[in-house]
Amino acid sequence: MSDHTPENTAQSIEERVNRALDRVRPGIQADGGEVWLVGVHGDVAMVQMLGACGGCAAASMTLKGAIEVVVREDVPEIREVVQV
Repeated sequence: MSDHTPENTAQSIEERVNRALDRVRPGIQADGGEVWLVGVHGDVAMVQMLGACGGCAAASMTLKGAIEVVVREDVPEIREVVQV
């Protein structure tokens, strides 16, 4: 029996996205912020920016310029990272 059921695949992708986020968290936390994975829908990872990043004008640049780059590098199934 295969371990690639939709539930296991989704969980695996979410785990991999979280590991990718762990790579960028220290820099975000150094600026007083935090990023959490809300969920993955299809090929889009949805994150929430918290703390100083929640209302920061540069959060969009951080999201696309750092977070999305790392997530897409580590999890090629993800096409885009969006803030919710």
